[in-house]
Amino acid sequence: MRKLLLAVAAVALGLAPAAAPAQAPIAIKFSHVVANDTPKGKGALKFKELAEKYTDGKVKVEVYPNSTLYKDKEEIEALQLGSVHMLAPSTAKFAPLGIKEFEALDLPWLFRDDATYASAMKGTIGKWLFQKLEAKGITGLAYWDNGFHMLSANRPLLKPTDFQGLKFRISGSKVADQYLRIMGSIPQIMAFSEVYQALQTGVVDGCENTASNYLTQKFYEVQKDITVSYHAHLQYAVIVNSKFWSGLPPDIRTQLDKAMAEATDYTNSIARQENEDALAEIKKTGKTNLHYLTDADRKAWQEAMQPTYKWAKGRVGQEVLDLLAKELDVKMN
Repeated sequence: MRKLLLAVAAVALGLAPAAAPAQAPIAIKFSHVVANDTPKGKGALKFKELAEKYTDGKVKVEVYPNSTLYKDKEEIEALQLGSVHMLAPSTAKFAPLGIKEFEALDLPWLFRDDATYASAMKGTIGKWLFQKLEAKGITGLAYWDNGFHMLSANRPLLKPTDFQGLKFRISGSKVADQYLRIMGSIPQIMAFSEVYQALQTGVVDGCENTASNYLTQKFYEVQKDITVSYHAHLQYAVIVNSKFWSGLPPDIRTQLDKAMAEATDYTNSIARQENEDALAEIKKTGKTNLHYLTDADRKAWQEAMQPTYKWAKGRVGQEVLDLLAKELDVKMN
């Protein structure tokens, strides 16, 4: 009884130790520019699920899709400033930072298939490219696959001459700019969030992207013809602000690494099927005509775009081209 009375008195006098306040979870803001229902969108949500699970709720991942937080021209600067913690931009977005070597991944007809791409990025070339980011305050965590590009316009694109005079939206890669110029077209850099309206109003005549993005952004509604060309690959780099990442408790970072590894395997495993399903959905709408290259058409495209490789040496440097040539067992010239 005496102990109880003393305890009551201590509380009344404010002497009893206060209960430790519950520690707020660490918030990770993950921004990207595509829809949730895409390989990248699903990958971001899978990372959120696993990160929160493996850290027992000590981390909360806030995913901002569809450019709701930052557009693709703004997001890398926002990451460097610490306004956002994690991004998954297309690898072409690193050139404005002075790291042009990533653009080598945009070379036409570089990767034979998704498996070839995945193997290469887990090897020397993937690690070497991520090291280039460190001086910019950015840490590379993973590469996510989004499959191969298609090209669309309001007329069929089957021969190199079909490109003449058309304006195509590109994400910013100078390599893509070059191979489309070689084909006689006029590439224009434009934020992803602005593409639908630009196609609808005729600001641009066409664009290149993957099937999943054509479907989820409804580009097929404003393009009469899509050529399933698969002429170049689209890949994303999942990156994080280095200062934020290194400042995390080691045990938390270990669990986040585990979550990212599993989310990456998941994303890359679904990318091909997602694009195949998207293509089937687009066909089902009947709103656009799907065209496929014959062997002769493909050879004509490859021969027309081949000078991009020689040009790329001056843009991305010989070292990255040599690494890719060795990794993929291909000739660069």
